[in-house]
Amino acid sequence: MEIVIAFMGKVTATTTPLFFQSKLLCISVLYLFITLFLALYHSLSPTKCLFRSSPFDPIQTPLFSYPPSYGEHKYAIPTDRSSCSSPVFFSDYGMVVEEIHNLCKNSSAFLPALRYLQGKGDTFGGNLSTRTRISYFNHSNDGMKVPCGFLKNFPVSNSDRIAMESCNGVVVVSAIFNDHDKIRQPIGLGSKTQESVCFFMFIDDITLKGLYYHKLIPQNSPDHKVGVWRIVKVYSKKLYKNPAMNGVIPKYLVHRLFPNSKFSIWIDAKLQLMVDPLLLIHSLVVSTNADMAISKHPYYIHTMEEAMATARWKKWLDVDALTRQMETYCENGLQPWTPDKLPYTTDVPDSALILRKHGLGSNLFSCLLFNELEAFNPRDQLGFAFVRDQMNPKLKLNMFEVEVFEQIVVEYRHNLKKNGNIEAGAGAGAGAGPKRTKRGSHGFLFLNGSSCQEYLLEMWGESHS
Repeated sequence: MEIVIAFMGKVTATTTPLFFQSKLLCISVLYLFITLFLALYHSLSPTKCLFRSSPFDPIQTPLFSYPPSYGEHKYAIPTDRSSCSSPVFFSDYGMVVEEIHNLCKNSSAFLPALRYLQGKGDTFGGNLSTRTRISYFNHSNDGMKVPCGFLKNFPVSNSDRIAMESCNGVVVVSAIFNDHDKIRQPIGLGSKTQESVCFFMFIDDITLKGLYYHKLIPQNSPDHKVGVWRIVKVYSKKLYKNPAMNGVIPKYLVHRLFPNSKFSIWIDAKLQLMVDPLLLIHSLVVSTNADMAISKHPYYIHTMEEAMATARWKKWLDVDALTRQMETYCENGLQPWTPDKLPYTTDVPDSALILRKHGLGSNLFSCLLFNELEAFNPRDQLGFAFVRDQMNPKLKLNMFEVEVFEQIVVEYRHNLKKNGNIEAGAGAGAGAGPKRTKRGSHGFLFLNGSSCQEYLLEMWGESHS
């Protein structure tokens, strides 16, 4: 195609390059380049379920180098999900840092504050009766004080206590008792994250001896740090005999251990965090206006399925106590999951990762569930729906998909070699048999005269009431 141009009295003929003669060709080439770029980024990205607004957020280099002898008996658990039905989108890192910083300065966003019962008890939580525990489920009066542990002193050093109270933004918390796991460093932290996020790892004396043995921390220092984690020794002999129950304290009473923090992430020590915690809090809690975010269980929907699996795989050895727990819940209103419970999409979470806003809803739920754990056992999935469904005000809960969980953390097996003995019932099933099963069956609770008969019949689709 020729274009004739008159310039200063002269006529000049120019030819448009063939490449630009077709709009369709230009669009096709542009589409090809964009597709190739996205395909390259997707292939290089470690995740398939998470999308950042920019793939070039500042990412720090590895935070700590371990000696070869540390963690040689720990193996990652492979995942088999190659697709993602519910992807998570992350906002720009710089914008997230600023927004969460502003939220943490706005104390009114976390009101009204929950008030706690004070005093002294025989146990850390007071060993409350069923009637007493349930009486606190309806929190219609903001002036009412709620039992929430700390009826005995939480035995840590003064320097650790001061550091915990000084954390006034986002805190990431984990715990290792009985040398059951490895200290794992988070991956993918943004350049400003360590300035605004606290990382605390609670351990007992047995775990501390293991860290000394591998020379991860010096023995003559009052304060310890391994990578990003500040190590807090808990004098656990003054708490519960069961190490798993001691781990429940920082897991569910994080808002009391860190009274000035505004958001928290609990991460089981068997997990390694793969995404910046500020991005997670913003995407899963702030953007969804949730009190708490937690993953769905990969297989179970009903509480009773989890109870049967707990007994079958010996995750808790006292089956009679499990039966009493389920009977108590059935007598007091526990129902199987049905669509009537929406927007709650399941009764069973994977509680290895919990993200919270430290407001009334999340704090109340955590206190009430802790009381159930002290009353029965530290298997927190068993009391989860019972508390959630009956508490008032209702918990605003974001239960995200399993494939999201598997992209934001990597799960490892527990230590295969342990120092010392674990109390009976504390993680009794760890490493024995399959980690997960796909369905509960007609099980140990289906007895004539059981308070759970109607629950089981409805769960199995056989109820005619």
